[in-house]
Amino acid sequence: MIVEPARVTDAPEIGRILSGWIDETPWMPRVHTCADEQGFARMLVDKGWTSVARRCGVPVGFLARDGGAVHALYLAPGVRGQGVGKALLDRAKAETRALALYTFQANAGAQRFYLREGFSEVARTDGARNDENLPDIRYEWRAP
Repeated sequence: MIVEPARVTDAPEIGRILSGWIDETPWMPRVHTCADEQGFARMLVDKGWTSVARRCGVPVGFLARDGGAVHALYLAPGVRGQGVGKALLDRAKAETRALALYTFQANAGAQRFYLREGFSEVARTDGARNDENLPDIRYEWRAP
């Protein structure tokens, strides 16, 4: 597996990874169309915010961040629990001194992952400021 900057040609697969996660997550409402998610993926790549993890040349996960603000970290279903998310996060940590992100309160797996990776919970919200209107948690990480 390699982690590298996303290419424009990766945007469709990044959009599929995101849409796939939404479709398979029972508590996650679909508030955008798949076409909207493809456009969002393209925007993340066009801004230069996105790194992808590749296996055999195919993106299997991505992390999008603007400086220290992580906007997205998603993995294809077949690679979860195999170190792909950690590899993406380690690259982001190597490139900045601090990271901040939100995850939904319903996403217990993500919460365990971020705590294991050295993040600290700093706030909880009622979800009024996210598109899905789901309660979320803000996590922060600082380099030692």
